[in-house]
Amino acid sequence: MADTAPRPKAAIRVLLVDDHQVVRRGLRTFLEIQDDIEVVGEAPDGEQGVAAAEELRPDIVLMDIKMPGMDGIEALRRLRELANPARVLVVTSFTEQRTVVPALRAGASGYVYKDVDPDALADAIRSVHAGHVLLQPEVAGALLSQEPGGGQGRGTVLTEREREVLGLIADGRSNREIARALVLSEKTVKTHVSNILMKLDLADRTQAALWAVRNGAAG
Repeated sequence: MADTAPRPKAAIRVLLVDDHQVVRRGLRTFLEIQDDIEVVGEAPDGEQGVAAAEELRPDIVLMDIKMPGMDGIEALRRLRELANPARVLVVTSFTEQRTVVPALRAGASGYVYKDVDPDALADAIRSVHAGHVLLQPEVAGALLSQEPGGGQGRGTVLTEREREVLGLIADGRSNREIARALVLSEKTVKTHVSNILMKLDLADRTQAALWAVRNGAAG
């Protein structure tokens, strides 16, 4: 008789990149008690973090910004050049907006504070893994204030459906959630997202979300 029991979901594979061993140890200790999260490796700087990400192919990289040698921003750029599929969650503090803004532009999917509540950290990892973009008001505002004026005219090239998809991207929805909300297939949503990025000359979903907020396309 065939086994019809549902298969357990694969754990979210996380790589820790931080130059402080105590921080890495604390993160590992907490994350390893989560049923759906697995810490697959650690690295003390950006260079070793990039190498570990290429070797281990984690789902999420929890990345410090300020590290000796290759810092987190340069590591983000390197991962993008390598087309590494891992999504990067930046570890920072409230006073580091000038550092976080370049990190988001370099491809980070969001950020958490170093003093984040452990349960909130686990939720942030799950959210980023699901395809969401974590844009807290403080950092989003800092990034938007540094963007040059203009750009609204580009929105006129979007179809009505693409504007709907863009608004949901700005709400932090994953492709699956957008598909459910608009009663579309995920493949169709991916096509819309690709068209949005191409028409607006944007690199990724983070930039698309920020563009939507800045130009009034967010929900």
